[in-house]
Amino acid sequence: MENHAEALALLDFLKTAPTPWHAVDGIARMLDAAGYTALREADPWSLAPGGRYYVTRNLSSVIAFTLPEDAPSGFLIAAAHSDSPTFKVKAVPELTAVGRYTQLDTEPYGGMIMSSWLDRPLSVAGRLLVRGEGRLETRLARCDQDLCVIPNVAIHMNREVNTGYAWKANVDLMPLWGSERAGGSFLRTVAEAAGVDPERIAGHDLYLYNRVPGCVWGVEGAYLSAGRLDDLECAWAAARAFAGAAAPGHVNVLCVFDNEEVGSSTRQGADGSFLLDVLTRIADAEGGSARLPRMLSGSVMVSADNAHAVHPNHPEYSDPVNRVWMNEGVVIKHNARQKYTTDAVTCGLFSEICRGAGVPVQHFANRSDLPGGSTLGNLSGRHVSIPAVDIGLAQLSMHSAWETAGTADVPLMIRGLRAFWETPLVPDGDGDYRIG
Repeated sequence: MENHAEALALLDFLKTAPTPWHAVDGIARMLDAAGYTALREADPWSLAPGGRYYVTRNLSSVIAFTLPEDAPSGFLIAAAHSDSPTFKVKAVPELTAVGRYTQLDTEPYGGMIMSSWLDRPLSVAGRLLVRGEGRLETRLARCDQDLCVIPNVAIHMNREVNTGYAWKANVDLMPLWGSERAGGSFLRTVAEAAGVDPERIAGHDLYLYNRVPGCVWGVEGAYLSAGRLDDLECAWAAARAFAGAAAPGHVNVLCVFDNEEVGSSTRQGADGSFLLDVLTRIADAEGGSARLPRMLSGSVMVSADNAHAVHPNHPEYSDPVNRVWMNEGVVIKHNARQKYTTDAVTCGLFSEICRGAGVPVQHFANRSDLPGGSTLGNLSGRHVSIPAVDIGLAQLSMHSAWETAGTADVPLMIRGLRAFWETPLVPDGDGDYRIG
């Protein structure tokens, strides 16, 4: 079945993408296979009509773009993010506990469901900065073996664990790496996985990742579960749609940003300059930077980040009517405070595009007393002010180490985003559009 094929392909991608660097590396490989040319920010760019290009920043964010054959009228942009909540290993990585154990010294990255990380096989992945001959080189590292566990305290010793226990990151959540004999082995193990001499490691960004492989499950395979569905499900689906999409009159743009889970305020985040820098260089190639404001006036952004499905045990956390379900289509997200960027214009535009592509849409708003956070569209809008719509796919257990979504929604997101990039949009006025 198509649904299962796309879901299984997504799970294969997740298996190789334990960190933002690995996710962006995987997306770059997809773009390479589709004929895109890699650019470097430090180099001059020579862009040709009909050309396909991508550029990375920090190797953890990527922006790809497809130029039309004729002068473009604007940009059609879709954005997702590459990071997920996890634990970061500190610069000095090892601790000795009670004289008999070696632990890893970690701190939380992003807002996670802490208890979901306990008592499951974990490993380590990320990037290393390695000394070469007169230079520093980046190497990706992924330890493909079960290496550590965050052990629970037995209920006999912690009777409060089921009655609202408050987890302390510096006490309860330190991973057990080994016995006292394992001391000093952490960097050697990571270096071996990266194929480098541990003495050459000058710096590292290393994170824990959940080693349990993702799966399709349920009657007729209705659901899929894995780590990092938020937001690699949208990032992968967007890359899949983008690689094969035509660009009829607009510049198609794919953005996968890092650091969304910690506020996006980095040079590789949505609240940085990356997107504006790339769009400015494209406009320069199309006739000079003076063209940029005119091109932005004909542009639209889709901010793709997953949404909360109605919970089977706690439906009371959802809005009474603006609630969404797994396997029932792409979600359009709304918020009166504009934390989600959707308005009537962008909702109507994206809904109409999806209707033409046979993709069902559903509408989400948080329960009125439960505020949501800012999104990629909201934050990137500080730098690139264009109409935007927030979308996603319905999922359960967001920010857990093990999340769940619907298999039927994966191909629907791919189809919806491909239709977005392949639909000519011509603004007729402030809020009016001709479609097609």
